[in-house]
Amino acid sequence: MLKFPASMNSLQLPAEVWTHIFAFLSTTDKLSVRASCVFFRKLVDRGCLWKNSTVFLDFKSGRYNTRFWSSLRRRKVSSVVVSSVKQRDWRQLAVCLPALTTIVMDRACQSCIMHLKDFHHLKRLSVRSRPCDRSTVFQSLPVSQLNKLTHLSMCGVTFPFKSPVEFQSTFSQFAHLTSLSNHCTGLQIFKDAESIIHCTVSCLPQLEHLSLCLLSVHGPSDGVDQLHSKTALSSLELVNCSDVLLTEDMMKTLPGLRNLTVFYNRSDKMQWKQSCHLQTWLCDLSNLSSLVVVNGPHVKKYGAFIPATVTTLGLYVCGLSSEEMNAVALQVPNLLHLHMVPWPSVCGAQTTDLSQLFPKLRSVKIYHLHVPEKFLLKLSEMKNLEHLEILDDHPDLSKLVIKLKMLTNHRLRITIRPSSLRDAFLCSCSEKVEQFGQPMNVIGKGIHTLGLERM
Repeated sequence: MLKFPASMNSLQLPAEVWTHIFAFLSTTDKLSVRASCVFFRKLVDRGCLWKNSTVFLDFKSGRYNTRFWSSLRRRKVSSVVVSSVKQRDWRQLAVCLPALTTIVMDRACQSCIMHLKDFHHLKRLSVRSRPCDRSTVFQSLPVSQLNKLTHLSMCGVTFPFKSPVEFQSTFSQFAHLTSLSNHCTGLQIFKDAESIIHCTVSCLPQLEHLSLCLLSVHGPSDGVDQLHSKTALSSLELVNCSDVLLTEDMMKTLPGLRNLTVFYNRSDKMQWKQSCHLQTWLCDLSNLSSLVVVNGPHVKKYGAFIPATVTTLGLYVCGLSSEEMNAVALQVPNLLHLHMVPWPSVCGAQTTDLSQLFPKLRSVKIYHLHVPEKFLLKLSEMKNLEHLEILDDHPDLSKLVIKLKMLTNHRLRITIRPSSLRDAFLCSCSEKVEQFGQPMNVIGKGIHTLGLERM
């Protein structure tokens, strides 16, 4: 049992009360409290305060000491991002944090990947930025360990597959994979992007989420291959999407999709004026509940085709007009979660009318710099609004938050999340989409400066 130091007799509260208070602090504030005294250091290091946290470990300046690793074990850290790692650092990491379930390898090299076999509880793996051949990524790990992986993210990795059969044979080793981000090169072996999707889904029967970068794939074929087996895929993310790479009928083979995210290629602005496959895709997705569109054609081209089942909508588009907003509102009467960047050009009128356009809204995500304060305060009139998330920060923002809380009698929950805070597992390709989802609490690289010295 923790005992209070004599100097704190006037503040004797149960340790559980302090822990509850600390749970409301940001990562920076918790680390500041931790540095104040030994008693608070022990309290702040409790695992319940660091649930789902990720630690950034950069070994470029040297190794970390024993106290550092002991602190991470007390916090029950299970997720790390590693950079500039040498072989001896991998050995130390495996000994000090053997229970790691998530590893993000930033600027990974071939020798680094071979050390993953020492982490027997690994379930989530992210490999970034260095070309790696197939043997180092897959064959360096035993099949039993590959079967344990549930999430795999690869960005900037080059695979020398010689045929789709080789691709399928390799990925079939991930028997329990539920999420795959494939932002790799070397996929020219497929005749088109749809073949990559179908081949991936067919060899990963439990796959629920697929993110695919279309930067290095061929254009569409004449026909659409049909999936010959039932798929669990419910979420699809297309990065660097272009209508010239995909067919209008692609979504007919994926009728069970509930979440669709499309990153359009900025260089295809002329193509947006000529065609809009998204319009046809939306008509084929009768079960869609979440839609996020980044760039791409004007909303007026597909807004009237958004399924009424959509309850979560994110629009990262320019020049959003009041007419387009009205068309969207007619399509999604049950919309619960809305995120628009930038705010509509007639932001004042649209902010005021949100309660009429989307009366059931429960959460709104915005960058407050795009919206005048007087219009932001209008959000307090939305009776069903429960959560306002502001994605940028500003010294004067605290005053606005206080006003909104007073106007809503503290009913409205307001959170401020700078855009630099994102899920460490995701690569930069998906950063904007992550801002629309739930963030992972991140411990910054400066953790060792607060009482956790290097050797």
